[in-house]
Amino acid sequence: MLAIAPIDTGHSGFTYWVTTDLPEAMVLRLAPPGVRIAGPADVARQGRIMRALTLAGLPVPRVIDTTGHPTIDGRPFILLEKVDGERIEAVKGRVADEALAGSAVAVLRRLHRVPLAETGIADEAPVSLETELHRWNRLIEHAPPELRVLAPKVAERLRNTVPGQGTPALIHGDYHYGNLLFKGSEVAGVVDWEIAALGQPLVDLASLALIADAGKRGLRVPGGSRVDASLEFVVETYGAKTTDLRWFLGLAYFKLAAIFGYNLMLHRRGKRHDPHNESRAREVGTYLEAAREVLGA
Repeated sequence: MLAIAPIDTGHSGFTYWVTTDLPEAMVLRLAPPGVRIAGPADVARQGRIMRALTLAGLPVPRVIDTTGHPTIDGRPFILLEKVDGERIEAVKGRVADEALAGSAVAVLRRLHRVPLAETGIADEAPVSLETELHRWNRLIEHAPPELRVLAPKVAERLRNTVPGQGTPALIHGDYHYGNLLFKGSEVAGVVDWEIAALGQPLVDLASLALIADAGKRGLRVPGGSRVDASLEFVVETYGAKTTDLRWFLGLAYFKLAAIFGYNLMLHRRGKRHDPHNESRAREVGTYLEAAREVLGA
């Protein structure tokens, strides 16, 4: 017996539950159809990262099989073991928010300590902050024009205030509670490694800190339920300083605006239908405004 069904939580796309006669469920992820196999579409690269992190003792899904060749429906795939954990929406309210945040930060610290040679992508050049900013600046150009009015001003401020760059580490690139699975208060799995890279660790910390900052501003947050742990708690638990994070927090807001705007464009053009993107349209402008305020632009 073999059954494949789309996963109805999250919005990553092309991800499916696989059930067989075996007792354990599995997760199948396919590369998007008709695209160049690179970047977020390179599922085999994601497999190399997760295999490396499993060896390093990090809580990531175990890779059962993967290939970069056009195998299933003419596409590369990755087959993963289902993580024994729950989404943030299920644990929120049963576990103290600071316990959830503390566990998320602890795993992030462990991730950033993995030696570059043991990341699965040691042959890749680290991504500079200038390159990181350029990526999201290009992406936001695809958002509807009326939603990205503030984007040029925010991008200019970010470009003119790029901080000094320290030792690179493996970064997840989209580290928030919606990409974590929990068992009690502990992180049982970190998922969605599409945009992982070698880069600056504070990029990840800012993605997590944004949840706290957005909550303080009364904004909707990405990736599920808000975790009510303060920005200061998140930053201090990691071992950073709030002042060090300001530029990165501005970049995190800018990046989210770009992602939401791009996904909205795909939805409206019928390239990737997901009504959820329409409901988040106004967030493009509100996140750009938050970035402007954080950066003092």
